[in-house]
Amino acid sequence: MRLLLVEDEEDLAEAVQIGLRRAGYAVDHATTVAAAYERLTVNEYDMLLLDLMLPDGDGFEVCKAIRDGSMPVVGGRDLRVLMLTARGGLPDRVRGLDQGADDYLVKPFALDELLARVRAVLRRETRGSTAVLTHGPLRVDTAKHEVWYGERKVAISPKEFAVLEYLMTRPGHVVSTEDLLEHVWDENIDPFTQTVRVTVGTLRRKLGVEPPMIETVVGKGYRLKEV
Repeated sequence: MRLLLVEDEEDLAEAVQIGLRRAGYAVDHATTVAAAYERLTVNEYDMLLLDLMLPDGDGFEVCKAIRDGSMPVVGGRDLRVLMLTARGGLPDRVRGLDQGADDYLVKPFALDELLARVRAVLRRETRGSTAVLTHGPLRVDTAKHEVWYGERKVAISPKEFAVLEYLMTRPGHVVSTEDLLEHVWDENIDPFTQTVRVTVGTLRRKLGVEPPMIETVVGKGYRLKEV
């Protein structure tokens, strides 16, 4: 999943990015409302992690503008928004949720709680009620970052996990290379790279299933095999 972090505190932003990337997320970073808007109008994100007090604007107004359509973004008004702020009073929390935030996390926060809230909000997007995704004998535990095929635990890298998770949340759908680059890798990825093909190939080998669980649809992309 690809996230946009809008945070102007340099040390905090760096720590959050490291933690999210280690958990397998692709993360872009902006420090101002203007920079955030620039990215939101070019890239499609699965979630916006939004500070409230920014050098050139107010996160409340950013969230409201996304929801009412006055700030048109790629992916539309349903972009998931998690507010991150030191303003933890009840009126601020209520205002944030009323402006359209999906969740609200008060600084300082533990990385584990942030990751748990990100997972919970993303599950709402895919209408999932559990951290465990299943497809036949294949199970993906998004909280523990574990993959099982039947009774066999499969060791995969964070990026392979992110690709598999993205496919698991879209069963039966063909996912293009462009979709995977957009949602699993960040803005620094070379659009002409072969990294998607290589990652999918490595993931297939590690799953060790014949015929492969991940099918190639020639000229279109990849999908999970029907079970």
